[in-house]
Amino acid sequence: MTIHATLSKQAPKIDRVETFLVDLPTIRPHRLSVATMEGQTLMLVRLHMSDGIVGLGEGTTIAGLAYGPESPEGMKLTIDTYMAPVLAGCDPTRIQATMATIGKVVKGNHFAKSAVETALFDAQGKRCGLPLSELLGGRMRDRLPVAWTLASGDTARDIAEAQEMLQRRRHRIFKLKIGRHPVRRDVAHVGAIKAALGDRASVRVDVNMAWSESEAAYGLKALAEAGCDLVEQPVSSAAALARLTARGLVPVMADELLQGPASAFDLAQARAADVFAVKIEQAGGLLAAGRVGAIADAAGIGLYGGTMLEGAVSTLAAAHLFAAFPHLAFGTELFGPLLITEDILAEPLDYSDFELTVPRGPGLGIALDEARVQHFRRDGARRTLVRAVTPAGA
Repeated sequence: MTIHATLSKQAPKIDRVETFLVDLPTIRPHRLSVATMEGQTLMLVRLHMSDGIVGLGEGTTIAGLAYGPESPEGMKLTIDTYMAPVLAGCDPTRIQATMATIGKVVKGNHFAKSAVETALFDAQGKRCGLPLSELLGGRMRDRLPVAWTLASGDTARDIAEAQEMLQRRRHRIFKLKIGRHPVRRDVAHVGAIKAALGDRASVRVDVNMAWSESEAAYGLKALAEAGCDLVEQPVSSAAALARLTARGLVPVMADELLQGPASAFDLAQARAADVFAVKIEQAGGLLAAGRVGAIADAAGIGLYGGTMLEGAVSTLAAAHLFAAFPHLAFGTELFGPLLITEDILAEPLDYSDFELTVPRGPGLGIALDEARVQHFRRDGARRTLVRAVTPAGA
């Protein structure tokens, strides 16, 4: 018998795939150009292994289907119906091979794949006694700078919120969600906030593709003059994004157009952005997001650790990956758990001195508070109706 056959025979199996939805309230409405979120739903997946190890993963979207093609409910259905039968026949210690097998029977569905892949990595990290960051290339940093999004839409309220964050030493990078109002009004809003904060903070904006190219041409120049140091996805077209980037007015970041390594290569080849916002769910998982980062590095494009406003599980999965990136010039925005009022972890995450600490325990390095999870499960003790989403302009 070959060594490979012996190892395969001894490999653990996935005995059970468990998925469930958790509805959690947020500290305030979160306004984007496409919708306003009133709460957050997490789709959690647990892979129960034959060796007693349980891997944990999460799939979460921004504003349900208002932002993209997947929803927490859809992720659960996809995993239960299409991925679980495949996982039953796979070796969970061979993560890349397992995800390639899933890819043959499930097209797209990046968020659902990211949740399953995270659970596989969490289990393997626990099995090996190593944190995820060591399985993803090796940790370069233990703490990550974290931006905070100011999304109330009210200038005075946003200034007060930013000043409070600075005083508490929680954030000194602020991203403003704009694009719901005329360009000049948005620019005035950003300029007033930057003037109030001065050199104490970095101010950036996310337009979520709401501008036309002509609006963006004016907006980028005005934002640069106002002291804004990064503009995220001002337009929806890659060609227009490249033309705006070529103007060199202010660093331009690609986000929604980044849907995995292939799109990252195309954007890099077209010199369509100065910065890539890497999101593990949007890329299709940790491995794919790592490839996006490698493409950016090779092309001399800056990196920013993005978020889909995930809960703690996906936030920490992303944090482990970003901790292993050789370069992370623009920091991260892994503030999703801070937007949620209810913690479902046994121990809260460490946000302090403007940064997030990446756990050093095996796997993700976290454990769920099972009583609180049960309380907020959609099929559990309480049905929390917090998922209201208001479309932009409604």
